[in-house]
Amino acid sequence: MDEPLGWLDETARARRQAGLRRTITPRDVVEPLVDLASNDYLGLARDPRVVEGAVAATRTWGAGSTGSRLVTGSTRLHADLEEDLADLVGAPAALVFSSGYTANLGAVTALSGRGAVVVSDVAAHASLVDAARLSRARVVVSRCSRPADVDAVLAEADERRRLVVTDGVDSVDGGLAPLAELHAVCRARGAILLVDDAHGLGVRGPGGAGLVSEAGLAGEPDVVTTATLSKSLGSQGGVVLGSAAVVAHLVDAARSFIFDTGLAPGCAGAALTALGVLRAEPDRVAALHAAAASIAASARSAAPTLGVPEPTAAMVPVVLGEPELAVAARDACAAAGLRAGCFRPPSVPEGTSRLRLTARADLSGDDLALVDRVLHDVLGPIVGGSRSSGAVPGVASWRPSF
Repeated sequence: MDEPLGWLDETARARRQAGLRRTITPRDVVEPLVDLASNDYLGLARDPRVVEGAVAATRTWGAGSTGSRLVTGSTRLHADLEEDLADLVGAPAALVFSSGYTANLGAVTALSGRGAVVVSDVAAHASLVDAARLSRARVVVSRCSRPADVDAVLAEADERRRLVVTDGVDSVDGGLAPLAELHAVCRARGAILLVDDAHGLGVRGPGGAGLVSEAGLAGEPDVVTTATLSKSLGSQGGVVLGSAAVVAHLVDAARSFIFDTGLAPGCAGAALTALGVLRAEPDRVAALHAAAASIAASARSAAPTLGVPEPTAAMVPVVLGEPELAVAARDACAAAGLRAGCFRPPSVPEGTSRLRLTARADLSGDDLALVDRVLHDVLGPIVGGSRSSGAVPGVASWRPSF
């Protein structure tokens, strides 16, 4: 008889052969690497004010929230955070969850269910995909970048409850969803538009209010926004923003809210403080975009044939092709002092493994100069760049797939 878990070894071997094995690498407190892999877009995760906001909240309320939000897990901090988040993005109401993942699970499942149809973008984040699968609704995968495709799906739908879900800013390449056009389709077809603005909050819109606000959809009754507190706000947690009726329904029906322990007070305190910093220092948003433009310019100069796009958000994708090449390039960057994100299937389609370089508002001129040098040294040998300093260990034997 086969070992019950013998298939794990076979699966691990297949992943290793495909270049898709993943490892956990703990960070040290102090590291020499310039970080272009995190989602700390505004540089607030270690801001002393934000850290002190977490510490003060922990001292006041304790290390944990002690229970679900409906029992003992809601504090005055949670209510204040919800009010401030709603005010920033222009939504009537907000509901804070323990993570962006649980926020998406709660919102999608509670707003759909049996007898509903969910139209999910083909590139939707895993949390939206999982939520659609758990919803028990009929799920249709479409391209929300083409509102006409969504319109065609909704035109043929028989279900009364209709939900269209998409990322506002694509988490891999930074592409922007055509939210105004999507909303027009949804309104004409009686559908709710749910936008995951995790990578737009603090990055797009007036004062970092997000892409939904930028598109002029803030406060629309048929628009629901989800976001995370772990990116631009440097903390942890998630939020759903929408009408008072939507929030009241989630309190009654969102299982990932009802049955989950509430967000820790320290995280709520940190996010609340970060919101105050964002309001007081809106130039951080412009600094983030300037850093992203600089990183993209360096990548284009180092590897002109890779077609690195002009960034519209914090991330700069450098598509290299096969997963082994992306891993080798990531490791070569780290050896030269630069931490780069590495995306491989299933996070991206086959043949499009890449480095994802994420900008931060607090990158210095020296940091960006190092980024420029490392990208030329690493990408140059791969594509025959003129400024390369020679072969890069682990990279020279690979050929990119264009």
